[in-house]
Amino acid sequence: MTEQLTRPAPPPRARRRVPVLAGCAVLLGLLLGAHQLVPDVGGLGTAIDSFLPWLGLGVPVLGVLALVRRSRVGAVALLVPVLVWGAMFGPALVRGPAGGSADLRVVSQNVFAGNTEPEATAADLIKADADVVGLQEIAYTARERLLPALDDAYPLHVTMGTVGLWSRYPILDSRPVDLGLGWTRALRATVRTPQGELVVYVAHLGSIRLGSTGERDGTLRALAAAVNADPASKVLVLGDLNTASTDRALGRAMPSLQEAQNEAGSGLGFTWPAAFPLTRPDHVLYRGLTATDAGTLHTRGSDHRAATAGLRL
Repeated sequence: MTEQLTRPAPPPRARRRVPVLAGCAVLLGLLLGAHQLVPDVGGLGTAIDSFLPWLGLGVPVLGVLALVRRSRVGAVALLVPVLVWGAMFGPALVRGPAGGSADLRVVSQNVFAGNTEPEATAADLIKADADVVGLQEIAYTARERLLPALDDAYPLHVTMGTVGLWSRYPILDSRPVDLGLGWTRALRATVRTPQGELVVYVAHLGSIRLGSTGERDGTLRALAAAVNADPASKVLVLGDLNTASTDRALGRAMPSLQEAQNEAGSGLGFTWPAAFPLTRPDHVLYRGLTATDAGTLHTRGSDHRAATAGLRL
């Protein structure tokens, strides 16, 4: 009797790992593309939204595993997250400034309550040569060292609570915006530019804490109510909104506003933490304007990088 030769079956463990790698790759792609469907239970959805671009790091990890396991199926499946990530964030990496001349240059900076170099922060902001500067988290202890230089460079200014606005152009009126926190962390002002009047909001929304977004969500609703009801045709919002550009809450709250970084910036424009930015809570938002360029500015002393933009009125 002749022996029948058969190909040995692969070990059960190896057979299981191939579809697991492929499944992980597909799930990663789905998570990227449909992240807003993840329930925001305990702040999970917000956390995923806030650091969404970094999920792309899962691709090389899965790629190494596919290489080690010699899994062709796993390697091919990696095309799903690669294509999804590329469609979502690739344009920002290759996009240049929109171009054209800017009528107004703006800077938004969280100056950091624990700032030990407020004079250096002020010097860096002045050097940026912006027409309008919005500051948040102006701590009482830093005021005497931060504000005098800014006030000299921008004689036209207004501060309320822990936020302030400095302008090269006349500030016609200003008032606080109640965010429901018990103290002033937002203001509204009208600036008369050579191209006409512009309403400017400077805001610092509530913080996100581990497992809780309630304070942030409440202040976002309050700011959105003011901005959405504002009759002005040209509106600018400068602030640390504690809400990333990829956070589902931002677009839903103020759908009429555009983000300068998304429209005219190069790269992802992360601003926090300043030493190695991982997300973008700092924004230049607008309606009735056109962004010509956008970026970030690393100022000394702050734990946030500033958000900058050129705008055409």
